[in-house]
Parts: sequence; C-alpha cells; structure tokens
Amino acid sequence: MLQGFPSKARPAGPPLAGHLPVARVHVETPLPHLDRPFDYSVPAELDEAAQPGVRVKVKFNGQDLSGFIMERTAESDAGHALVPLHKVISPVAVLTPTVRDLVAAVAARYAGTVSDVLRVAVPPRVAKLEKDFLAGVFAEAGAETASEAVEPHAEAVETATSSEQADAWDGYRNGPAFVRHLRDGGSPRAVFSPLQGYGPAAWPRLLAQSVAAVRASGRGALVVVPDHRDLDQLEAALLEVLPASDVARLTAEDGPTPRYRNFLRLLAGSARVAIGTRSAAYAPVRDVGLVACWDDGDDLHIEQRAPYAHAREVLLLRADQEGAACLMAAHSRSTELQRLVEAGWAMPIDAERPYLRRTVPRVLNTADSFEQERDPLARIARLPGAAWRAAKEGLERGPVLVQVARAGYAPSLVCETCREPARCQACQGPLALAGASGSASIPQCRWCSTPSPDWHCVHCSSRRLRKGATGVLRTAEELGRAFPGKAVVTSSGDHVKASVGSSKALVVATVGAEPVADGGYAAALLLDGDSLLRRENLRAGEDTVRRWFNAAALVRPASDGGLVVITATESVAVGALLRWDPAGYARRELELRMELQLPPAVRVASVTGPRAAVVHFTAAVEHQLADSGLTLRTAGPAPVLLVGLPTPQRVGEDVRTLLFFPYGQAGLVTHVLRSTKAAAAAKRSEEPVQVRLDGVDVL
Repeated sequence: MLQGFPSKARPAGPPLAGHLPVARVHVETPLPHLDRPFDYSVPAELDEAAQPGVRVKVKFNGQDLSGFIMERTAESDAGHALVPLHKVISPVAVLTPTVRDLVAAVAARYAGTVSDVLRVAVPPRVAKLEKDFLAGVFAEAGAETASEAVEPHAEAVETATSSEQADAWDGYRNGPAFVRHLRDGGSPRAVFSPLQGYGPAAWPRLLAQSVAAVRASGRGALVVVPDHRDLDQLEAALLEVLPASDVARLTAEDGPTPRYRNFLRLLAGSARVAIGTRSAAYAPVRDVGLVACWDDGDDLHIEQRAPYAHAREVLLLRADQEGAACLMAAHSRSTELQRLVEAGWAMPIDAERPYLRRTVPRVLNTADSFEQERDPLARIARLPGAAWRAAKEGLERGPVLVQVARAGYAPSLVCETCREPARCQACQGPLALAGASGSASIPQCRWCSTPSPDWHCVHCSSRRLRKGATGVLRTAEELGRAFPGKAVVTSSGDHVKASVGSSKALVVATVGAEPVADGGYAAALLLDGDSLLRRENLRAGEDTVRRWFNAAALVRPASDGGLVVITATESVAVGALLRWDPAGYARRELELRMELQLPPAVRVASVTGPRAAVVHFTAAVEHQLADSGLTLRTAGPAPVLLVGLPTPQRVGEDVRTLLFFPYGQAGLVTHVLRSTKAAAAAKRSEEPVQVRLDGVDVL
C-alpha cells in the first residue's frame, strides 16, 4: 500500500530506533500522484523527537523536502531498504490525530491533495515560540487556569442566563433548549437566524453565550467568522463571559507571531476556545464540544487556494468526526443550510413572530403600487421620494445607513450613443472612473489598470462616455449636496469601517462593508437592488437577500422608529425582506434548485483547462464511473466566463466542463476525480486541468 522512496536499496545506515522504527511521512509536494505517505526509517538519535505530528525534513528524489510524520509503525511493506529521516525540524507535534483525520476528510471531499489542506491547517512555525512551548510556558499558563475551568464558566453562563442575552434567546423557538442541551453536555445541531447585529441581543453575544454554555460542560469550542470585523465583535462578546486566557484568536491578519502563539496555546490546552477566520476551522482545540460558523453565505469563508474548501463544510465534517454540537448562524439562510434543515440533520432556531415584530425595523419598498402612485418617478429615480424622506427624518434621530452596490466614483462606463459597455482596448476589461476630477477622470481599466484617454466605441465609433452606474463616492457626494450640513461617512474598498458612533450622520457603504452603529441606525436605504438581482449568477438572488438582511439587522426596531427603505422592483427576494422571512426564501430557492437539479440539491465539479485536456480528462472520469454503473450529467465544454459581472466576459482560451452528481454517489465520484488527476500528473502527457468541487462562481 505504502511505497518507500527511493526504490533502490541503500547501504546499511545509522542504528535505528528500537521501537516502531518506521515513520510514515506525508511529503509537502503539489504533485497529485505523490499525495500519499512514504515510509522512512527512524534513526535511533531521532527516536525521541520523531513522533507523529512533528515537522521533518526527508530526502526525496535528490531533494530535501519538508513533511509531517503521520504515524510510527513496526515495519514497512515497501519491499526495500528505507531511507532514514534526514532531520526533525521541531519536536512539537503540531499535527494532532484529530486534525490529521480532518485534513484527509477535507481532501477527499474536495478531490484535492492532503498537502494543500495541510498548508492551510497548520500555520507557519515561529521557532522562538516553540522554544517557550517546549519549556512548558504554555502548559504552566494552562495549569494556572485549569482549576477554574468549570466553576467560573458555569457561573458565567448562570450570569448570562439572567441577563438581557437570555431574554433574547427566549424569543427564539428552540433557542433556550439548545443552550441547555449544550450546558448539559449534549451535542445538538442547529441553524440559527438571529435578528439583530448590534446591542445586547446581537449575534456575537448570543454566540458567546452558547460557547460559555459548552465550556460549562467542560468541553472546548470553535467559532469561525468571515473577517476581522466580525472577529473583533465576537472576541469582545466572549471576553464578557469567559476569561481572556481561555480564548485564542486565529487569523493571518494578526501576523505570524500572534497567530502561532495562539495556535500553541490551543495545542497545549491552556486555551479551549478558538475563534478566527476560515483556517481556524482546523484549530487543535481539545475535546471540541461545539463548532459554529457565522454567515456561511459570505464568500470569504472559501479558501482561495486549492482545493478551495468552504469553512462551513470543514466544520460540518469536524462536527460529524468528533461528535460535537454544531451551530450555523446568519441573519439570512443559505440554501445549503436549508438542505440540512429539511434533511433533519439540524433543527431550525427562528424568532417567534411576536418577538420578531418587536425587534425588527419596518421595511418599505419604493416600487410597490402605493408608493408608485404617490411618486410616479420612483421607478427611475436613484433616490425616490420615500427614501429621501426616510433619510431626512432618520437624521433627526441618529445615523442613517445607505447601502450601494459598487465602490468608487463611477465604476461602470458605457457609450453615450449606443449604451454598450466601454471596454479596454488592451484586455477588453470594463472601463471605470476612479475619481471625480483631475487625472483620475481619465477612463481606466478595472482589470489591467491601463488608462484609455483616446477610447472610442467599437460598435458605433463614438468617443463620448457616460456613467452606467454610480459608486459609493459619487453617492456620498450627491447625498452631501442633498443634506447640507450633515456629516457623510463612507465605508468601502480599502477603507472599511468596523463601527460608527451614534451621531447624526449619513453612512454610505458598499454591500458587505456596513459598519455597526452604536445603538443601531435610525434608518437604512438599500439602493441598487435591481443591479444586484440582475447579476448573471445562480446565487444572485440568494446573495442579495443575505446582504439586505445583514444591513437591515443593524437598524433599530420599528417601535423605536427604525425604517428600512429598499429601491428594487417587486420580486420574491424583496418580499422575503418585507415579511422578514429568510427561511421562507431559502425554502423556495431550494425547491427550485431541486426541481432543476442544481447545487446544492446536487454537487458539482468543474474541470477547467485547455479544450483537449478537459475533453480527455472528462472522458476518462466518465469511463471509470461507467464501469461502476454510474452516468454523470455533464455540461460543456464551454468558454470560461466571469459570471460576477453584469455582463459575463470570457477569460482567456480555457474551457470548462461541469459534472453534476448526487450526494449519495459523491464519495465514488470524488475518488475517481482524484485518481484520474493523479494518473494524468504521473504521465505528464498533456497539460494539467483544474478540478474544483462546489464552486459558487461557476454557475
């Protein structure tokens, strides 16, 4: 099964370890056909340090490569003399058996390589911190807090249950029972839809209470959020109910040293709660009792390197592997989570309608028949009369949020004569204006940044441009003129704000960059709704609804004058926000996907690359599956398009074929995809292809 390397026998080497003299090492290599453990002998001098989970250096095909020892065994079935381990990089066992098994499961699910997943799961080492770890510094810190591991947590939960947080949980069907089950040592699984994003009943505090409950049972917890803004909110909420020594923060944005220090704290057991962004899903938390994910519909949860695993799926695998409780929370609900609810895998935790009516703001659509009669120009105006009145009245009570679809000043340009999109003459990318005046007014490509001062339309030869869409900076400028004397704050691009005060100001933010206001917003204007819904993407509606709910959750209740105004044509998506019914929208969307057999009703694999290579790879996969009696539904090969743009654009000369298959046969299909890719890499007979599972941008 396992092959040693190299295949030639070598002369007798140094004396070997007396016990378990064979180390099975997974070498760090991007080559799919080498994605398996290799047997090496363990010299006696490395016996003590060369334990499972440590980093090592090995000789491999004439090179010194890094790897991890997966296990130690008494003998090898390689059939030849083994090469000895070259070096133990560090005696710290950074790869625990639990994480090792999780890495293998993720690689299998996504038809990827273990090496690629290990690169995400184990952070880069910091040698000085490992010296402290080996000296027992982290263990001593853990011993100091071990005596308070149960009673203070139980006291924290008791305190929380008598606070406003517990009252907030009481407003959710199944909510109090879920928390009690956690505290009693159970492992419930739930999909939670909290209503508010600010204040004592905000989602960070509710998640913190669930973590405190599982800590009261003596178990650990793991929570993954999309970005550092969410992470800061969650950390602040956790520190209200848990000691700081019990919480470890894992995110690359903090830098390698703080990240690795917290990783080692978890490894030593001195911290039992891990919070962080997507890679934190692999954190070495001891005795995990709860895994949780906030806002799984956010694309930031998707790893940007192969095999492009989604943190939600990693956590689901981990919950199943370790028998832990699972909490998937978001203001809206993704179709993936709705599938789990309908399958009975997770129970829904939704607000009771009386509590919902007391908590959420009033929602008004400027495109409904009543508003159209009052304001006939509302359908074409960027800021209809109802939205203007809502902003004016809201500014008398507090800050007003204005959500727009795009960053920049005028990020979309079209020909003034024929209205065709303006394209870069160098790469055919979309042209945009970065600013309002000066040199920034020259049209510039959004893809390659090439300026186009002498642009002309290829369709009608006109040289006149007009703005096809208005960005956040232009919107802020227009609102500043509409409401003189009022402060205007922007949050977008590289200047995203985490929070704003309670002062009376207009806060203009792109979707996903809305800051939290102290005490909540008095009103919110959701502009560019039709633009968001018209995107050429299977998930355009689902993603737009998620962004709307995330913004609306930052607004005060209707009883406090909170109002959300949406400027979009009447549709199912708009109706979901008007009724505050994210579960109903997810249910309907999933029914349509099931009828059409589209994800997440089924799984999908995309095979991308040169046409000949894609055709050959797909044929090989279909042939192997046919031998097992399975026929795949395929689409393609077709040109690769960027579907996130208003108008899909082709990228290069590569093509893509989509393979659709049911969940019940996913194990066989992913195994065949992995083996076919490994075989093609070993032969090197043609150009490689990219195999990606469940990509959200391929449909």
